Amino acid sequence: MTSPPHRLLQALDRFNAAHPWDHNAHYHRWILRRLPHRFGSALDVGSGSGDLARLLATRADEVHGVDSDPLITSQARALTPEGTAASFTVADALTGLPAGPYDVITCVATIHHLPFTEALDTFRRHLAPGGTLVVVGLFRPRTATDHLLGAAAVPLNAATGWLKNRGRSAAPPTSMTARTRPADMPFSDITEAARTALPGARLHRRLFWRYTLTWSHP
Repeated sequence: MTSPPHRLLQALDRFNAAHPWDHNAHYHRWILRRLPHRFGSALDVGSGSGDLARLLATRADEVHGVDSDPLITSQARALTPEGTAASFTVADALTGLPAGPYDVITCVATIHHLPFTEALDTFRRHLAPGGTLVVVGLFRPRTATDHLLGAAAVPLNAATGWLKNRGRSAAPPTSMTARTRPADMPFSDITEAARTALPGARLHRRLFWRYTLTWSHP
């Protein structure tokens, strides 16, 4: 017999599946607030369906989106209006990034797919002096604080999905069709590795099972 808590979790999973919303897009406007009002070039690593790259293009002269998935990259191109200052390339995030340097580099829900320190080193090399790196990542919960923050997000997640979909069932947005994988690094390990690779980096746990990293190239 299924226990009541298990049935409750199953019901919650069904509710969330019927009212999907993009946790990563929740941080896009937050990212924009960390950036200059205007900048020359931007690189979005793991660009997916291109939502963030198109937002960056409202501030930048040119934006390059890079993703390893040909299908989602094709969708990003199809969703991007002609004349938008954003282009999309299928490439490996460590070995195939377009030549920089870039004034802004963003990476949302992608770095946990990559060797963490190697990825940060690659981003640093492609970032122009004075440039800004913004990462929104996933971490594996380990501490009591992690689990409490995750628990607090559960009702907020359901309520947000209900409100964004106006109480109606909906299909997932295109951005949520990209390939996913669970995070394997806890936040403490991420913080230690990031501050070694990028001295002065600022990291914070966030709602909806995310953390943020910001760093300015000296």
